[in-house]
Amino acid sequence: MFKAFCCIVMRDLTLAMRRRTDVLTTLFFFIIVVSLFPLGTGTEKVILQKIAPGVAWVAALLASMLALERLFASDFADGTLEQLLLTPQPLFVLVLGKVLAHWLLTGLPLVLIAPLVGLQYYLPNDAVITMMLALLIGTPVLSLIGAIGAALTLGLRGGGILLSLLILPLYIPVMIYGAGVVSASAIGTTDLQAYFSILSGFLILALVLSPIATAAALRISVE
Repeated sequence: MFKAFCCIVMRDLTLAMRRRTDVLTTLFFFIIVVSLFPLGTGTEKVILQKIAPGVAWVAALLASMLALERLFASDFADGTLEQLLLTPQPLFVLVLGKVLAHWLLTGLPLVLIAPLVGLQYYLPNDAVITMMLALLIGTPVLSLIGAIGAALTLGLRGGGILLSLLILPLYIPVMIYGAGVVSASAIGTTDLQAYFSILSGFLILALVLSPIATAAALRISVE
């Protein structure tokens, strides 16, 4: 199973490198959204520090959603998904591999460029580090939850709109606590364990339930 998992991850990463435009679109979208807010709200340091956590997480949420519709679409179109359903390995393992590849392409780059947000919004160094940790824990949850919606809307006309309606309400708790821990760090709060514990709980719950739910949704969509 581990070999099949690694094979799926490497396959999706290789295909993504052949379509670098799709990968760069997500990254540039995040940068553009984050950069536009200071132009619209002004350059007041206090205001920018207050809105920075919310802006960063909303931008990360929307950027993650950009690639969700294509998570299973290409495999469904060329018949690869049907072959995956016939493999002896559990489907949820293969789904987890595809989700990991999606996060490596869309979530991890956002974590790495989080210091850019800190520079634009005058965040202290501790808040920038907290933001990176929160994104590192929270963005995999976005990919795992989004995979369920992508599987449920697979092959549907107008699936992108339906996908947004399905998963946006589920994203809200992650966004609230992710932005909350950054705000708490920005005002000097040192005890952030509760925020990170809740985010970690979301991640564990998503890791356990999301691959199974996504696998079931894929079987329904293909059949």
